[in-house]
Amino acid sequence: MIRFDNITKMYDKQVIVENISFDIEKGKLAVLIGPSGCGKTTLLKIINRLIKPTSGNVFIDGKSIFEQDIIELRRNIGYVIQQTGLFPHMTVRENIEVVPRLQKRDRKTIYQKSLELMGMVGLDPGEFLDRYPFQLSGGQQQRIGVARAFACDPEVILMDEPFSALDPITRLQLQDELVDLQSKVRKTIVFVTHDMDEAVKIADKICILNEKRIIQYDEVEEIMKNPANDFVAEFIGKNRIWSSPEYIRAKDIMITNPVCIINAEVSLLRCMERMRTFNVDSLFMVDKQKYLLGMVQAKVIQSQADMSIPVSQIMEKVNVSETVAPDTNIIEILQKVDSMGVTSIPVVNEDWILHGLITKSSLLTTLSHQYLDDQGASLINGNNNGNHVG
Repeated sequence: MIRFDNITKMYDKQVIVENISFDIEKGKLAVLIGPSGCGKTTLLKIINRLIKPTSGNVFIDGKSIFEQDIIELRRNIGYVIQQTGLFPHMTVRENIEVVPRLQKRDRKTIYQKSLELMGMVGLDPGEFLDRYPFQLSGGQQQRIGVARAFACDPEVILMDEPFSALDPITRLQLQDELVDLQSKVRKTIVFVTHDMDEAVKIADKICILNEKRIIQYDEVEEIMKNPANDFVAEFIGKNRIWSSPEYIRAKDIMITNPVCIINAEVSLLRCMERMRTFNVDSLFMVDKQKYLLGMVQAKVIQSQADMSIPVSQIMEKVNVSETVAPDTNIIEILQKVDSMGVTSIPVVNEDWILHGLITKSSLLTTLSHQYLDDQGASLINGNNNGNHVG
């Protein structure tokens, strides 16, 4: 949808961004983030030609922005800024309808769209359409700014730190509303922020900039799990993943070669020997392709008279409710362990192929690492604050 092709911008001899190339997919929300002066707002403003690059090109749907009429280009790109940019002498309705009226659209259609947009941003049109910006709170003004950006139903929306001037509660509310709105309308949104919490919350992909270049551009989960370098790790925060546990998946913490897996054709005697050796009270049966066939508990084996029979004769089927998928997050896993009271949960794909096991031990190891990391950080911070003992 949007492609940056070797964009460089210089003011006099100072390089702001250099050889920037990346793509933003249609219907995705991409966040540009980085330290002050890294060029994130410059890149945003190049898209609607508020800033002209020194070299390079930007394409929207395969067409260069520099081959388009600049007025038409800007009218077809929604733009939301920190100060809302509402015209103070215009009512809310006039602010929302300013571009559609310039495009000479049907007045009745424009009004119906205004009513729809007010509902979209959670404001009662009967109460707010005839008000002026000074009669609105900061959060209400920003909602109108968002509504105006959507007035012409553009495919591209640019948002330059739109919530940064708001109080924390209003800001969180608007972030939630943007995520909900984007899930419905699926616009291509480029969002500039300096707040990593905000980026993680709203983004499909995050572009981290520093020293004029892109340091890492990837999906939120990938950046948190695999930061490109020490700068990214420090910038996002080493324990950032724990503020968004939905990104910690079964595939990240499962045991990939568990000892409690065995072929379904081995004898009960061999099963008992394996249980004693590895101190487990249950085993999972698979075939050569690792298809999950069933499971057996030690107490069931001990009740059998003939220990030479294959375990396949007494194993129990595993229900779907007793498994998790590789992408199941740790919150759901903990809830399942708690509700089912099990010691092991198989991780299977849609074809019922066993990928690994989640055990209470593996969960405890994962959670204890987080606890130790937090304690270590607390000790370091305490020492830095002069709370050193000894």
